[in-house]
Amino acid sequence: MGRTPAGQTRKRIYEFVRRRLLEGTPPTVREVQQAFGFRAVQTAREHLEALVREGLLAKAPGRARGYYLPPAATPVPTRLVPLVGRVQAGQLTAAIESPEGYLALRSRRPERELFALRVRGDSMSGAGILDGDIVVVRRQRTAEDGEIVVALVGDEATVKRLRRRGRRVELRPENPAFDTIVVAAEEVTILGKVIEVHRYLEHLPLIPAP
Repeated sequence: MGRTPAGQTRKRIYEFVRRRLLEGTPPTVREVQQAFGFRAVQTAREHLEALVREGLLAKAPGRARGYYLPPAATPVPTRLVPLVGRVQAGQLTAAIESPEGYLALRSRRPERELFALRVRGDSMSGAGILDGDIVVVRRQRTAEDGEIVVALVGDEATVKRLRRRGRRVELRPENPAFDTIVVAAEEVTILGKVIEVHRYLEHLPLIPAP
């Protein structure tokens, strides 16, 4: 019986290791040796190291079960992100409403950390956020100076760039036609940081809320 080409064997090893990793049970080198019937554990190690060099696997040094899938090789799960209302990007509007529905978006973040808002107005056009865009927001109560946030002032929400000035906060537009909102720091509640912008040219693929 002829020998299996090394490339085919390595592909089978990759599929074996990948399946185990996705199941949450990373194999040891010896388990790979036993699974493929290699006489020496070194043969299994050489195949695994070759997969690391090819970028298909990554390795944490000093760990028996140290092989893992690099981020590019790990499937990104689909999350149902609630579209919770509209945000006026030129003027303040009513605070976040009940969900209009859900968007199926790929993200590694848990669903509970995310929500989406529909933007109205052009005050953030300089940052590439246009009227009608959907912004995906990571829920958080703080933000770094210069980040784009969804901020609540009183009972109204807006999308702006955050600037801190001592005991005051500036919510700056990215369009010179609009004014900066300046308020005392205690009058502003950060609802989250804008992490993605989505633009749909035709139908918005919205999943109805129950």
